[in-house]
Order: sequence, then C-alpha cells, then structure tokens
Amino acid sequence: MRVAYVCADPGIPVFGQKGCSIHVQEVIRSLLQKNVQICLFTTCLSQEIPPDFQGVKVYQLPTIPKVERAVRERIALSINPDLELELSLAQPFDFVYERYSLWSYSGMEYAQKMGIPGILEVNAPLILEQEKHRGLVHREQAEAVAKRVFQAAAVIIAVSREIKDYLSQYVTDKDKIQVIPNGVNPQRFSQNLSGTNAPSTSQFTVGFVGSLKPWHGLPVLIDGFARFHRNHPNTRLLIVGDGTERDRLLKEIATKKLESAVHLTGAVPPETVPHWLAQMDVAVAPYPQSEDFYFSPLKVYEYMAAGLPVVASKIGQLTEIIDDGVNGLLLPPGDGTALADALEQLCLNPSLRRTLGDSAREKILHNHTWGRVVEKILFLANQEQRRITGVTQ
Repeated sequence: MRVAYVCADPGIPVFGQKGCSIHVQEVIRSLLQKNVQICLFTTCLSQEIPPDFQGVKVYQLPTIPKVERAVRERIALSINPDLELELSLAQPFDFVYERYSLWSYSGMEYAQKMGIPGILEVNAPLILEQEKHRGLVHREQAEAVAKRVFQAAAVIIAVSREIKDYLSQYVTDKDKIQVIPNGVNPQRFSQNLSGTNAPSTSQFTVGFVGSLKPWHGLPVLIDGFARFHRNHPNTRLLIVGDGTERDRLLKEIATKKLESAVHLTGAVPPETVPHWLAQMDVAVAPYPQSEDFYFSPLKVYEYMAAGLPVVASKIGQLTEIIDDGVNGLLLPPGDGTALADALEQLCLNPSLRRTLGDSAREKILHNHTWGRVVEKILFLANQEQRRITGVTQ
C-alpha cells in the first residue's frame, strides 16, 4: 500500500519536538510498521530526517517566509497548485491522508479527482484557535478553504467528540466524521515507569509535561501546588516543557515564593519524556473551565501509560478516558483548592497512587496506542475504497 501523507501547516515541523510534530511522527511510524509506503508532503522540513524515517519519501513544498501575517496567509493559500502538481508527479497512491491546516485543500480534492479515498485528520477548530491566539487576517478565505476541504474529504477523523460537533456545521453527511482519539507509543512505555527512576531525595514530586500555553491551566497549577506545599513543605513541582507562558509562570512562582520548590526543565527532546515522567509521583493536567474544550491531550495518555496517578480537570475527552477514583482523579476545572486536596490525598496514600497508576496504564496500553489508531485509519481507508469501487464485501 502506498499513501500520500500531507502536512501543509507551516507551524508544524514534521520531525520537530512539538506535540503536533510528535503526532505526525507517530502516525507515520505506525503506518510504516504496517508495511505502508509513505510519501510525505510538507512545507516545514527544518530538521534532518531521523534514521527510523529513512524509508519515507519526502517532498518539500514551498516554504512560507516569516513576513507580515496577511502576506503569509496569501502565500500559504497559493501553495495548493504546487501540492496538486507534486501529488500528480508522485502518484499512484492508494489513499491521501492529510492533517488539516488553514489554507490547504488540494490534497483532498486531488484524491476526489483520482477516485481514491481522501482522509482528513482534524485536531482543532483552527480558524477559531488562530483568530483567538495568533491572529487571522483573511477570515473569509479560511472559512472558504474549510468548507472546500471538508466537502472534498471522503472521511474526516476528529480527535474528540467536541471536534466532531464543531465540524458538523460544515458537513452535511455526519457519518463521514469518525472520532479517533490520540494514543501512545507502547515502546516508549514498555515498563511501568512510576517509581523506577525516583529522585535521590525523598521529596514528593508533582509533575506537568507540555508546552506552556494559556489553555493549559498553569495559574491553577501554581495556585493548587502552593496551597498543597504550604502544608507539605517537603514536596516539589516539576514542569517539563517551554512556551509562551514561561515568563508569566515565573512571576507567579516568585509571587508565591516557590522558587526553591519548582523546577522548570525548559524544552526537552521527546525521547527523554519517559525519563522525566519517572521522576514524578503524580502527574497533573489542570485545564481551566472552557466551553469549547476540544483537546485529545497527548500528555494525559502518556502520564497514564507511564503508570502515574493522574489528577485532571473534569472536562471534555478527559471524562471519557479517566474514570474518577478508578484510574485517576477528576476535579472541577480551574479549582486550585480541589487540586491541592487531591495532591494531599495522593501524597498521604501510596497504595492509592499505585492502584490508580496501574489501572491507568492497563487501560491506555490496551486501548489507546498509535498502532490501534492506525488500524482504524486503514480500516476506514479500505472501507471507503470498497465504496468507491462498488465492492460490497
């Protein structure tokens, strides 16, 4: 089987270290493990191709220079003919798989024209996200691209039910939207990491992994940890990652006089994340209240695969993967006091930590691996191909 994988988003370095980059890599890696030949079409190839991806044929689309935003948007939109030409020159393909980006539509339209399945993966309501957090000049054109690409796609994969609900405003045939949450690479978590690499001190360690973004609830994390630390001074907070909220986070830490209790690693290579998870006794995902929480949080899947007890907000997809009191603890979003209480409960009860962590690991490794994600993708591709060719069995 030969597949075109399209990632035309200039903000996703396909072999980089961002969470979105890891998502792309893991899907490609799992496809390769299924003996699928991959032709990768990307605008952002800023890193060398890692050794385990040497079998991937890479096609570099025109890069987008760092110019004024309106110009960048027009350049990104203008790449569609280049993508169509590159696909035509590299054919044939059994199907086209594309990660939805704001300005790309020709991958799905090419698949439609060639009579092969076009599968579009949607990870976020990008128009709303871009407008809110980064700025969007040509909103009408972005809406037009969204309608065009969602219409052309034969199958749309939404990473959460909330994304499916968002897509429903664009898609008449709701049946073509399938929910497939994110997963983990079981090879990275071949053993229960909880407690396997404990720090030399006896400090109880609360951990957080991720890009430091506004929607990750970092003020709630600092507030909850400060309350907890006040009663349990022999504790520390380990924050793994970097991002736009770092300076604000450091100010919060200083205001609450937590400098000696909080350690920020900065950005770390993805392959070292299991090492950092092994330093933690508890892992947290303290998302704030949100009416449109659409995430399928990679961090939470990895926390659970590592065998860590997880404390997370009771919101969105987290309520589907975490059974409160069975494989984790769920709290009201944005509640620092509730977070402090949960941390104290787990600090004082090692047996509960082990029970929650073991149950979490079992659920994730049995149900939420990238291998299983790709099995579902290939099933949908085969099903759509049978529909196109008129084969019923």
